[in-house]
Amino acid sequence: MSQPTTLGALRDTSYRSRSVKTEIRENLLDRLRSGETAFPGIVGFDDTVLPQLESALLAGHDLVLLGERGQGKTRLMRTISRLLDEWTPVVAGCEINDDPMAPVCSRCRRLAAEVGDDLPVAWKHRDERYVEKLATPDTSVGDLVGDVDPVKVAEGRTLGDPETVHYGLLPRTNRGVFGINELPDLAERIQVAMFNVLEERDIQVRGYSLRLPIDVLLVASANPEDYTNRGRIITPLKDRFGAELRTHYPREVEEEVALIAQEAKLVSDVPEHLLEVVARLTRGLRESPAVDHRSGVSARFAIAAAEGVAASALRRGARSGEGLAVARVCDVPTVVPTLLGKIEFEMGEEGREGEVVQHLLRVAVAETFRARLVGLDVSGFTGLFAEGGTVETGELVPAGDLLEQVGTVPGLSKVLDRLGHGDDASPGEVAAAIEFVLEGLHLTRRIDKESVAGRSVYGV
Repeated sequence: MSQPTTLGALRDTSYRSRSVKTEIRENLLDRLRSGETAFPGIVGFDDTVLPQLESALLAGHDLVLLGERGQGKTRLMRTISRLLDEWTPVVAGCEINDDPMAPVCSRCRRLAAEVGDDLPVAWKHRDERYVEKLATPDTSVGDLVGDVDPVKVAEGRTLGDPETVHYGLLPRTNRGVFGINELPDLAERIQVAMFNVLEERDIQVRGYSLRLPIDVLLVASANPEDYTNRGRIITPLKDRFGAELRTHYPREVEEEVALIAQEAKLVSDVPEHLLEVVARLTRGLRESPAVDHRSGVSARFAIAAAEGVAASALRRGARSGEGLAVARVCDVPTVVPTLLGKIEFEMGEEGREGEVVQHLLRVAVAETFRARLVGLDVSGFTGLFAEGGTVETGELVPAGDLLEQVGTVPGLSKVLDRLGHGDDASPGEVAAAIEFVLEGLHLTRRIDKESVAGRSVYGV
């Protein structure tokens, strides 16, 4: 698309100046009227967080997203920037993205007075109008707001010249969205520096009489315990935010499964019933009295678990020469030890962490087995062990070996249908379904199992 490169050419178009909050409001209204998803990729917030977020944005409020780790706060912040116009005109060369029709910095106002309609115009994509900062204790006022630039002073400008200012991140986000993660980690004196940005909508730098009006939507995130532990959002700053939104973990198993499927980068095929096992394990940990509820269990735990299960299947495929690696129940326990560092346990559970997770994993498999295969006749599987037969499986046992041991099982096709596989199921998918049923039968006390050195023998 041909875009105007001067102020005069821009005036001849349909462009009109709008504040960033007006721009977001109008674009959000367009999405709501058309039925288009305003926040793509956000799972589990449709009936809770998103209606509140839409109201806050329509009201033009700066906001705080409050919730435990791994609830998608940063993802939500980044998604808000998708409501900006795709392209926006700025004064070419301006450090703070001045609107060509209403420049505010001294450099652009001087240039506009000199060249008039020949003022050069550049175009910024919306991705460039979102700036994100992780709040750390060493963050300075200069980082956020600005400071005197000694290089500009050395070039001959006087200290009283506003153009000697080096702008911080906030003014450089002018006409955009500024996201700040872990806001309570900012030192209190740094939080004070943000008062004017949120209320008077301007910045002040050192001893200058510079009052620079900036146009920015400020979105911050925080964990609830941060108000009393690592730090806190000081009361006057909290008062200047228009809205505080509480996020949460997915409330339904289906939402957790959808989130894992969306976010996990799987290197092999992981059947949906195994994703459900991982989702139920994650939910069980969040509800367990052995886990510190103030910390929570991040969605990253479930995502990493699914990726680890896929990697375990890929390892088996490489070792056994299988063409298509498909994950099985035996792959889940192998990744548990690598995930313990993602969980904060209560003090009294020291030394029992692995035991707690393995117990909850067994519960998750049993719940998934009941939910997926409820009312289904699985007597054909128990019949395999009627005369003392056994089936050996494990993380390195190929699918072909497992299928050879089992042979033809009455009712297997119905199990495959329940698990989302049709008549065209691959040998790996059939083996995964069989092992899932065997483990479910063991956990519901219908067959026995003995595990030794990574191998499991059912029917002992």
